[in-house]
Parts: sequence; structure tokens; C-alpha cells
Amino acid sequence: MNAANSAGGGSTGTASPSSPLYLIGPGDTLNVFVWGDQELTTDVVVRPDGLITTPLVEDLQASGKTPTELARNLEARLSKFVKNPKVTVSVRQFVGRYTEQVRVVGQASQPQSLPFREGMTLLDVIIEVGGLTEFASGNSATIVRKIDGKTSQYRVRLDDLIRDGDISANVRMMPGDVLIIPETWF
Repeated sequence: MNAANSAGGGSTGTASPSSPLYLIGPGDTLNVFVWGDQELTTDVVVRPDGLITTPLVEDLQASGKTPTELARNLEARLSKFVKNPKVTVSVRQFVGRYTEQVRVVGQASQPQSLPFREGMTLLDVIIEVGGLTEFASGNSATIVRKIDGKTSQYRVRLDDLIRDGDISANVRMMPGDVLIIPETWF
């Protein structure tokens, strides 16, 4: 099986109805809108412990919840102070949960963790990290992926993708993938 098939295929189709819902994570910036009450409407950043604090609501778990779940939790807590509160939570800037971030290590121009996005491909990741260094051995790169608790490693062909334009080397990334780009040996 080639790397494109084993690492998720080269297709970049649209999200399916079974696509996972976005779960809030530490570092995400949220807008909490309380209809009819400007004083309670605010932007908050999810703390490293996964909690948020808004006016009248302290230390509410946000990480691991969908924006809709968090909105319902806020409504329940605010109902002690406000009659029939209507809350909408939207994610302004997202980082995602740590376990779902795509990490790039090795010979990338800017190794880093990236928020996973639905439909994200290997090419998207390489663009976000600024490409490869001159010492990168792109066709020796690997993706480490955990599926059902089992860790697997797949070879990817970055040089073919970037330098030769071989789009078949553009594989779909998954939440939690680690892209390892080794250094070439002269």
C-alpha cells in the first residue's frame, strides 16, 4: 500500500455528515453572547486548565465541550441571576485540544503545533510551517498516527509533493498526527 493510501489518501473532499463536531480546547478564544444583556456578553480565552470565567459565572469547564453544550451550561448557571437567558457561544480563534493538534518536528522552517482543521492535507501543513529547511530529507518524512490506541507510522513524500508537484503525495492529515521531517545526511 502506498503512503497516500495508508496515510489517509490524497482526496480533499468536503466534510461528511459524520464529521466530528468541534470541541473547545485550552487557548481557544470564545465569544459568549447573552441576548439582551450587553454586560454579560464577553470574549474569553479558555485557560490551560480548560475552564473559563465570565461575568456572574466563575470556573466553568469549557474544554472538551462543543460551543452549543457550553452555551447550554452557561444558560443553566446564568438562570440563577437572569430570567430565561439565551446564550450563544462562538469560537473566534481556535487552537483545539492538545491531543487533536497536528505537530511538526524536525527540518521544517518553523516547527510547531497547528490546530487541526477538517480537510487539512500535508500540503496545508507544510505551507503553515513555512516549508522545509535546506537540510530536510523530505521523502524520508513520516507521519505518526494513533488509531484506536495503536500507533502507526507512514512514510510521506514531501520532496515529490513540493519540488515535483506530485499531488498524489498530498495526504489527508488527521487530528493528533505528528509529522517528522528528518535531516538529510551528506
